[in-house]
Amino acid sequence: MPTRRIFLQQSTLAATSLLAGPLLSRTPTAKYKTVLIGSGWWGLNILREGLRTRAITVVGLCDADQNQLKKCRAEVDKLCNDRPKQYTDFRECLRQEQPDIAIIATPDHWHALPAIAALRGGAHVFLEKPIGHTVKEGTAILQAARATQKICIVDFHRRYAPHNVSANQFLRDGKVGKIHQVKAFVHYNWGEGTKEPDSTPPEGLDWDLYCGPAPLVPYHSGIHPRGFRQYAAFANGQIGDWGPHWFDQMLWWTEEKMPRRIYSTKKSGIRNSNADCPEEQLAVFEFEDFICTWEHSITNARPESRTENVGIYFYGTTGTLHLGWQKGWTFFPADNNKEIIQVAAQLDEPDQQNIALVWKDLLYCIANKKTPHADIEHGKYATDMALLANISADMGRSLHWDANADTILNDEAANKKLRRAYRAPWVYPE
Repeated sequence: MPTRRIFLQQSTLAATSLLAGPLLSRTPTAKYKTVLIGSGWWGLNILREGLRTRAITVVGLCDADQNQLKKCRAEVDKLCNDRPKQYTDFRECLRQEQPDIAIIATPDHWHALPAIAALRGGAHVFLEKPIGHTVKEGTAILQAARATQKICIVDFHRRYAPHNVSANQFLRDGKVGKIHQVKAFVHYNWGEGTKEPDSTPPEGLDWDLYCGPAPLVPYHSGIHPRGFRQYAAFANGQIGDWGPHWFDQMLWWTEEKMPRRIYSTKKSGIRNSNADCPEEQLAVFEFEDFICTWEHSITNARPESRTENVGIYFYGTTGTLHLGWQKGWTFFPADNNKEIIQVAAQLDEPDQQNIALVWKDLLYCIANKKTPHADIEHGKYATDMALLANISADMGRSLHWDANADTILNDEAANKKLRRAYRAPWVYPE
């Protein structure tokens, strides 16, 4: 058998109509008043790319943590001459500044209320994924976007990344053949972990406001800053963090809206950690024409893999396509005599993302009253898959999902988990 030669390709932005034309060539003609709600490292990444468009003016920074605000403001001062006011309460920020664009980059449990308030206040929204902490939060955000006719774009920067775009086209052109199975996965090894003792919140952090509608749990440094994703009060673990990205890539490819049946199982309590989200999780999503599986681990990075430790496999009749992150995508033909095709990634810094293209789409769609490529509806479906898997794992049984009715069929107990009680005085969005 001959040695398989690897064929390298370099994708470009001009390769598809999606990323060509006015999206890339538009010169800013307006200065949109913009606020950032959630001023941590990722919110700053989003804001930084917005400033580079020269189409926004930063008028407000908002965070429950004054320490985060201080760092963010210092960086903004380096990037521009704007003098944004600083707020701890998003309601006051929105009321005082009346922004044209609101960036929501808070922990997941704080996505819904600020996003809906911003939309109803007349702003377009740049929303970080996952769009909500519970399914019905996402429903409420989508309804608010449609009712106000404002744009709510989701930070699915992988929808815009050149290698993701070319991979999607490769799939749609039928070059992988008929696809009957898809596998999304994220594998890391975070070590044994360390339990953080409960402590007094640092000066400048309003812990009650940080918790907001979530339970008022004791503070410790493993939650904030940046550790919240492994705590069920504030997020939904690895599947809630990474899952929406890869599920969205699959939903972008298929013509099916959502799976009809979901089953998931999980394993927790493996590491020495305060975190309560599963370290190991498997999920199966049954679509009409194919099966999708999810698996994640934070105890084993799967070093035997031929590709990256994150991504999504499309298993077709003519071969397998792995769509990854830092290494682009690779097609392994079923015929060993055919060459492997590899397309390199083109990623922006910092953090190897493509947020700049999300901004270009948002600005173009605002100016031309268009629906963005990463519309809130896409965000809801991809987020729902992750959240429904967690409900299945919690309930210990399969769920039959009706996407059109936004409900779990014949399971009253599971349907109650589509929302959760908010801590007073916060009220669940409708």
